[in-house]
Amino acid sequence: MSNIIKDKQVVADDWSILELAEGETVESVTVPAGKVIVPLAVWQAQRAVLQGRNDVGVLFASSERPEALKDDVARMPVIAIDFPKVADGRGYSIAYNLRARLGYTGELRAIGDVLRDQLFYMQRVGFNAFAVRGDRDIYDALKGLTDFSEPYQASWDQKSPLFRRTQRVGTGV
Repeated sequence: MSNIIKDKQVVADDWSILELAEGETVESVTVPAGKVIVPLAVWQAQRAVLQGRNDVGVLFASSERPEALKDDVARMPVIAIDFPKVADGRGYSIAYNLRARLGYTGELRAIGDVLRDQLFYMQRVGFNAFAVRGDRDIYDALKGLTDFSEPYQASWDQKSPLFRRTQRVGTGV
């Protein structure tokens, strides 16, 4: 079992991610028992069977839209968003929209090419769990959540920009 960062702590990851083998289709793949995160297409194809389970989460590819899960978002214990490479920032928008527009309150996990330098910003758009790339030190990555003491902009985690949160003192010109 590997570790992830969840709610600013390193914890054991008790979820597995379903990957389709060659020749399997989203309709025919068997979703195993236990905590499993399935691709969005599998959820959509097998929704009638899977919606009765409380141990199934959904994985978004960076090219998929969060609105595709709008009717089911409240029942998801975990939603993962894949970052196929560091330079692909579409996952940030998916996360923000899941939190701000669709009201998702469960675990929101970043997976894939996830590095320390990204964690602070991922947290700002709503991620609370991070599967750090396997060749990186997870404890070093954890420090990335506190790289900055005060964010300037408003976002998911801080609704007001800095200028609205501080008291200004005039210079008396």
